[in-house]
Amino acid sequence: MCMANMTLAIPDEIQAEMKRFPEIRWSEVARKAILEKIERLETIEKIARKSKLTKKDIDEFDTMIKKEATKRALLN
Repeated sequence: MCMANMTLAIPDEIQAEMKRFPEIRWSEVARKAILEKIERLETIEKIARKSKLTKKDIDEFDTMIKKEATKRALLN
């Protein structure tokens, strides 16, 4: 299997924490996280393809959700 390389920049604090667990294959952890994200995105795409919502409907929901979230944030 041919594999591409990817360089990942992480904060020094995270690298220090990772060094505490040298037995962990961190590249494998990253690879699995990327695969899980891809699977979630593919599921979202599949659901979206079946959706009957229009762009206008989505924008209206977005506005309603943001307004409600703002109200809740201000009350807390």
